[in-house]
Amino acid sequence: MSDSSKSVYKIRIQASIDEVWREITKSDEPINCFFGSIMDTPGLRPGSAIRMRTKNGKYTGVVGEILECDPPNLLSMTFKFTQLDDPPCIVTHRLHEVEGGTEYTLINKQVEPGSQTEKYMKGGAEFIINTLKASAEKKPLPFKSKFVLFMCKITEPFTKKVALSENWPYERKIE
Repeated sequence: MSDSSKSVYKIRIQASIDEVWREITKSDEPINCFFGSIMDTPGLRPGSAIRMRTKNGKYTGVVGEILECDPPNLLSMTFKFTQLDDPPCIVTHRLHEVEGGTEYTLINKQVEPGSQTEKYMKGGAEFIINTLKASAEKKPLPFKSKFVLFMCKITEPFTKKVALSENWPYERKIE
């Protein structure tokens, strides 16, 4: 794919790199910046499957495989929305210590141009970085973030059956 299939979003966060890393990799509670999903993986290491599931575990919204992991600086993975037929892309989270906090960079690449995935990724990037910033800085979430998280909860019962977690075991190949 061309360079046009790559998008980069950056934000400066007034929190330590370890605090930001925890916000994007915790598996014991919902990750607000990832739409309230719970990270489910057998381990943060290359080759491990990764799933982003609803709090109750009933649905899996995103699946992938960890490509690179260098805590607390880098997490890169393949990424596929379970409800879409689009091919997987690559999502990379880079963290860099800067004076007064952390620079967080979200990189989406190999996203099929014109796909639903591209539309979702563009729409979600602002939510992700702004919600991550508020969460890591221990500040109240922006109204828009609260609203999106609320909508995710109330629309969960209407999730397509293809996203049932039983359809997305770790062993399933992502294509």
